Amino acid sequence: MQPVKSPFTFDRLYRNQAWPLIAAFGTYFCMYGFRKPYTAATYTDDIYFGIDYKFLLIICQTLGYVMAKWIGIKIIAEIKPGRRIGMLIILIFFAELMLFFFGIVPRPLNILCLLLNGLALGIVFGLVLGFLEGRRNTEALIAGLCASFIVSDGVSKSAGRFLLDAGITENWMPFFAGLLFAIPMALFVFMLSKVVPPTDADILKRSARPPMTALDRRNFFLKYAPGLTGIIIIYLFVTLLRSIRADFAPELWRDLGFRQTPAIFTQSELIVSFAVVIINGFAIYILNHYRAFRISLFTCLTGFSLLLISVWGLSRGLGKFPFMVLTGLGIYLPYVAIHTTVFERLIAGTREKANIGFLMYIADSIGYTGYILLMLLKRVAPPDQSILFLFLRLTVYLGVAGCAFVLFSNWYFKIKLKNSDQRIIRLSPGQGSRI
Repeated sequence: MQPVKSPFTFDRLYRNQAWPLIAAFGTYFCMYGFRKPYTAATYTDDIYFGIDYKFLLIICQTLGYVMAKWIGIKIIAEIKPGRRIGMLIILIFFAELMLFFFGIVPRPLNILCLLLNGLALGIVFGLVLGFLEGRRNTEALIAGLCASFIVSDGVSKSAGRFLLDAGITENWMPFFAGLLFAIPMALFVFMLSKVVPPTDADILKRSARPPMTALDRRNFFLKYAPGLTGIIIIYLFVTLLRSIRADFAPELWRDLGFRQTPAIFTQSELIVSFAVVIINGFAIYILNHYRAFRISLFTCLTGFSLLLISVWGLSRGLGKFPFMVLTGLGIYLPYVAIHTTVFERLIAGTREKANIGFLMYIADSIGYTGYILLMLLKRVAPPDQSILFLFLRLTVYLGVAGCAFVLFSNWYFKIKLKNSDQRIIRLSPGQGSRI
């Protein structure tokens, strides 16, 4: 006698483990359609106040993003789960409205529209992240989420390039690119609204992730301040390199000798995202939180080593396309490891009252502030230095410094968390030594 199959229900569908992954990936993937397409344009003919117009656009949107990250430290740490979807919808609508005004308002005043666009979109990541943390498969879910901003960075540029080739002006291209992503965004936000909260088993394995008060935030950070500072500096380094590689992708590919095509942006990032997701997503199989935490730091060390190898290889005849793929791996391995595993396992292992959003927004606020300062410093650099030259020099300097900070953080937490490791073993009998 064949077993009777249980009938299909929407509740079963919403509880499927693939549901939150698809919802989060799709939501953040579409968010990039409201943020990054303008970088596909070069704006080569416009100079205002003695400054390149595209540089002004990048600085203004990044400044809005930085403001959002600093504000988000409080908002994301304190927001209640039931308010996330409503805030998400408002922010996306406001961001697209600013792109509409970007098309109407004459240059250079329309740079303020991108500042407000960045201010709205900078909160989105923390809202989406809140649906994924504190689960037994959190690393895989957040790795998938991170893959969205690796792939979408290239896809959004490709969409922008497509619209420009179709005759849309540079001022209106960002707005129409947002419209292309609006309907799928609505679908994925609906899916996100149906994501079920962590189960009791998830909470037992990973700890609860409640909203944090100001006192909670202060106590947690001060307790681990040296090690957290080291991780934040690591994140700062990869954010600087990631932002240059993403915002100036057309210029980097051009200086490497590639003709600008929409496909080139996407091809390299698909390879990078696939490798990064597989490597970082594997952490769900490491049951011991302390071991997973240390392996994630080793992943960061591997990334910085790849950055140094990529520059060395380029000087020894490495192909230009493999060079861009290697630098992508070198940047995104630590970048995604911090998102997926470093903070997640630190909270799960210590069982402190904390959430990933709080820590990520501290790291992001420092990272994007550093990027703005870097772009301002570039203005005083010799004008004959190309973006590629700046990128190569930073890759070497930050690659070496990054390795040093990874080793320091590993040393600090090895001492700080050795008692927490025993605590984890007691919480999960028989699983403390398993991978």
